[in-house]
Amino acid sequence: MFDWPLLNTGTNLVGVPPGLIGSVDFNEHAVRLRIHGTRESALGLFKVLDTVSDLQEASDVFRHFMSITFGLRPDPDARNRAEQLRWKSSYLKVLEGWGFDSNSPQGSVLKGWVESRFGLAPTFHHELLDHYPSAAWMRYIEEKYTSRFHNNNINQQLDLLFEFCQWCARRFGLPARTRIKVWRGVNNLREHRLLAGSLRERECVLLLNNLNSFALSREKAEMFGDWILETDVPVQKLLFFPGLLGKSLLAGESEVIALGGAYRVKASYV
Repeated sequence: MFDWPLLNTGTNLVGVPPGLIGSVDFNEHAVRLRIHGTRESALGLFKVLDTVSDLQEASDVFRHFMSITFGLRPDPDARNRAEQLRWKSSYLKVLEGWGFDSNSPQGSVLKGWVESRFGLAPTFHHELLDHYPSAAWMRYIEEKYTSRFHNNNINQQLDLLFEFCQWCARRFGLPARTRIKVWRGVNNLREHRLLAGSLRERECVLLLNNLNSFALSREKAEMFGDWILETDVPVQKLLFFPGLLGKSLLAGESEVIALGGAYRVKASYV
């Protein structure tokens, strides 16, 4: 059963149809998602990871590998400051930008990555992304290809981040082995589409954006809106969870970042 009409992006690198990934059925009976060629491109990384004993050690190994492989440290031999700053564009900066504002240029890069790897089209960026072409779509496309963040093989970096997150979930059972309960605070449904039910009925099916942030506690979610949406996310859809890259990144919000699509949601008012 495919729960929502999908704009065909023409790309999918996981071998599972986009309509299935974005369905309620997938959330309840999820299968493993692997981005083709990513593990094979970093066999040495995952060989070393198989020897670590805890999440912190795994995080240190991953961050060191990414820094060396993609030249994420400033280049001391760069001719000018602009050249040095270019090398700082990385998966870490993209995640930090998302943490400040999911509608930022960094947010558009992440949504574009989901679009190209999983075939899930975004539904919101600054405003609803409805009919194509439109001014809203053109703004999104322009931002996701901005050279400030869409360079240095950023999609490959995010591929490795996703595979590392999935490896950690299977190896350490963090944040869970199957599904995790999460909450999202909203003031209205401007960014989401109601597929069935209503907020007043307390149970509904919402079409979420192709990538979303959730909180691991209701208390954290209440900081972001009067309506609290409660749902379960399969670990197969996780890109990031607290502690994945150490204690500092996005730690204050206890934030989970996961692929979107249709979700069964319990809604309640603060």
